[in-house]
Amino acid sequence: MSFTFRPLDPLTDAELLHRWVTHPKAAYWMMQDAKLEDVERAYMEIAADEHHHALLGLGADGEPAFLMEKYDPVHRELVGLYEPEPGDVGMHFLTPATDTPVHGYTRAVITAVVAHLFDDPAARRIVVEPDVHNTAVHALNEAVGFVPVREIRKPEKKALLSYCTRERFERAVAAV
Repeated sequence: MSFTFRPLDPLTDAELLHRWVTHPKAAYWMMQDAKLEDVERAYMEIAADEHHHALLGLGADGEPAFLMEKYDPVHRELVGLYEPEPGDVGMHFLTPATDTPVHGYTRAVITAVVAHLFDDPAARRIVVEPDVHNTAVHALNEAVGFVPVREIRKPEKKALLSYCTRERFERAVAAV
């Protein structure tokens, strides 16, 4: 599976995002009760933020296939919760719910997301902080080279801080 990326447009993509983030499968996205305007507002704030970016992953047909966010953990999400290193990049991703799941799809998505982040030569380590109870994403993270570091307490959740270096990612992908 191959994917391309484009910047998310908070206004034209809001209805699509609203369907994705309010679906029960997206419970860990913490927007279950969001109204369309809430989603527009949240992504307008991201669009205006120099340290946080939202992108849509597009399938081979050019249709939106998943959501990806990248952020600078020195300025967003993890401020004061860990020791940042030069080249750290924070990441979130969401694959939408589907009635016709494809085996290996979400792993292909996370692989594409991490590869896209490492396309930037300045990126040395990807940092993630999923909910400690989100065991499915922990397994996906580990499959592409993330190493759990420790639990951290964020205002909205208890999270599992994990890192992935470029070398660990390349080894994990080569092993498949």
